[in-house]
Amino acid sequence: MNLNLAGKTALITGGGSGLGLATAKNLNKEGVRTILFDKNFASFAENDFANKQLVETVTGDVRNPEELAKLHQDLKTQNKAVDIIINCAGITGAQGDFSDISLEDWQEVFDINLFGSVNVTKEFLSDLQEKKWGRVLFLASEDAMQPYDDEIPYCATKAGILALSKGLAKTLGPQGITSNAVSPAFINTPMTDKMMQNRADELNVSFDEAIQSFLKERRPFMTSSRRGYPEEVANVITFLCSEKASFVNGANYRVDDNSVGTI
Repeated sequence: MNLNLAGKTALITGGGSGLGLATAKNLNKEGVRTILFDKNFASFAENDFANKQLVETVTGDVRNPEELAKLHQDLKTQNKAVDIIINCAGITGAQGDFSDISLEDWQEVFDINLFGSVNVTKEFLSDLQEKKWGRVLFLASEDAMQPYDDEIPYCATKAGILALSKGLAKTLGPQGITSNAVSPAFINTPMTDKMMQNRADELNVSFDEAIQSFLKERRPFMTSSRRGYPEEVANVITFLCSEKASFVNGANYRVDDNSVGTI
């Protein structure tokens, strides 16, 4: 399928690993120039990209509007403009009992997951508006619709992401720009690696046993008995970036193996 994406430019936050990196590889195969913005590129390998000349990495923090403004100005100086904004940067943040999570921990996860997406979108949206075409994508989560009592701050940020995406869809749709969210569940990423290793240590079991017990106890509606692959989420994001998704606006695509137990 020709997605008609060749020649477009995508800015991907959290592009150094996980879902951001998987999405970057997908778009790169489609001929999209990808600008990856992240704090850490330890998992990045240029040789993993089919079109190396179309990949650019920029180290920075989505919490810092000055860094984002500098990147934007640098791109303008190079006569580059963004067509697609993909907000993948995020953290799980503090977990545990609601009463034990500090206000500082609440602030951190909101600053990165929600306000980081606001910062990035506000900075680069003008590029899309000038072209009267664009795609804005937000990485939400099953947790937005099915919050868990041991990670309420994270769940709250992801619910906020859904509201942000839906609100922008109403604002931007008449301008030729779509805004959509993708909500994965339990994907094989560094984030869930850390979660499962902590669980394995706490239960004194193997890593694989930790995954299976987690699926049984915490994600009983999932049907595949495994974590999702980053590529399975990236495929959906890539479609939503394309001309094939021109009538998809304000949607939330769940890539969750039936994890959310409601319609």
